[in-house]
Amino acid sequence: MRFAHLIPAPAAAPELVVVDDSRYLSLRAIGQPYQTLQQLIVGGDDALARVQSAVAAADDDAWARLEGATYAPAVIGAPIVLAVGLNYDEHASELSLDNDSGPVLFSLFPNSLGAHLGQVPLSSDVSTEVDYEGELGVIIGKAAKNVSPEDALEHVFGYTAINDVTARDIQFQEPQWSRCKSFDGFTPIGPVVVTADQIPDPQALHLTTDVDGLRVQDSTTGFMIRTVAQLISSISQESTLLPGTVISTGSPGGAGRSRKPPLYLRPGTEVTVTIEGIGSLTSHCVEA
Repeated sequence: MRFAHLIPAPAAAPELVVVDDSRYLSLRAIGQPYQTLQQLIVGGDDALARVQSAVAAADDDAWARLEGATYAPAVIGAPIVLAVGLNYDEHASELSLDNDSGPVLFSLFPNSLGAHLGQVPLSSDVSTEVDYEGELGVIIGKAAKNVSPEDALEHVFGYTAINDVTARDIQFQEPQWSRCKSFDGFTPIGPVVVTADQIPDPQALHLTTDVDGLRVQDSTTGFMIRTVAQLISSISQESTLLPGTVISTGSPGGAGRSRKPPLYLRPGTEVTVTIEGIGSLTSHCVEA
């Protein structure tokens, strides 16, 4: 299934919906009590099964057209959003950074989460080197602690697309990476979360990023240094990954900083991250 948070009308609260092509079905409209994906994930396998049954039984009249609805972030209220740096050799090389010691892990602030077709505010007073990073996002479904790589994917609820927007000048000025990637709206996520049963192999997904129509990243998740299963296993050692935790798994090569001349985001720029089996996540850069 493909879940999203939609705002059906101006000033309305986001609703958890199931998306099918150009239409959506509100869980509230079919008697399901889950306002957010986080609530559904916490409900466990039984909750998901009830939703699946209710969706299958819904009349066509219960579905609405996507036209006129506005996307909210595909994840709302996650326990934490974790990001993995330098998980593709080409990206580590183009930034001249070492990735030999283990996964580079940092957290992203909740205020950074943005929506499909939403805005990414850019403040030239703070950063003039804002970059894009298309990444596969993983959403944990069952608490994971000390799991093995062989069992790790059993703990995944689903997958999404993420643009890990980064203020490069700040990234290279400070000893941590959380702030340079956590400005308001710097983590567009969505448009949907696709349940794990729809993605048989998370290491076989084509990933591209386009900036104003120019293809700047073109790779596959098969080039990850550490697979999704290995990342979950590694991060879960003596640290419980709670249901709803988001892991952004790293970006392939092609960052704007590495291009000659560099290609940084500016007000008016449009960025689209597309991942096979998930869809396209588009963001519009605006003046902060």
